[in-house]
Amino acid sequence: MSFLRRRSAATPAGPDFDVLAMDPGDWPGNLGAGLLPAPDGSCQGVFLRYDLFGGRGPAMIIGNLPEGSPARETEEGQVPFEVAQLLLALESDEPVEVTGTEDVPVMQGDSLLIVRRIKLSESRISCVQFDRSDGVLVTIASWDRPITDDLYALLKPLPAELFQQG
Repeated sequence: MSFLRRRSAATPAGPDFDVLAMDPGDWPGNLGAGLLPAPDGSCQGVFLRYDLFGGRGPAMIIGNLPEGSPARETEEGQVPFEVAQLLLALESDEPVEVTGTEDVPVMQGDSLLIVRRIKLSESRISCVQFDRSDGVLVTIASWDRPITDDLYALLKPLPAELFQQG
C-alpha cells in the first residue's frame, strides 16, 4: 500500500508520519485534531475527532500512534487511548472494558488488511485497529454507529499543512 508510508521531509511542527484519516471535506460535521507531544518535542501520535452531534461530542475518533508511543501501551482489559478520549469527550464516566478481540481480513484495493475488531462492554462503541506498513497503529472508535468495511476506502493521508503551526 503505497499511501501507508513515512514522509521523507517531516514538518517540524507536525508528525513525522502520514496521518491516515478521512478528508475533512468528506465529513459533514466538525473536525478537531490533537497531537501527542513527547518531552523532546517529537510527535507521539495524532488523533482526529469527527463531530456529527453539533458540539455535543464526537461521533468518531481516529488515532495514529507510531511505534514507541506511550499511548499504545494498555493493560489487559483496558480500552485503547481513542476509546478513552471518545468517552471523555462524551462526558461518560461509565466504566468500559475490553471483552475480546477478533481479527478480520478486509480488502483494501488490491491489498489485504488485517483489522482487529475490539469488543467492548459498552455496546454503543465500535472500535477497530490495524497496523500500517510503517509501524503506525490506526485505531478508529465510533459512538453509536457500526464501523463497516466501506469506511476503510475513505481513509487517506491528510496533507501535512493541517498539522503545521503558524
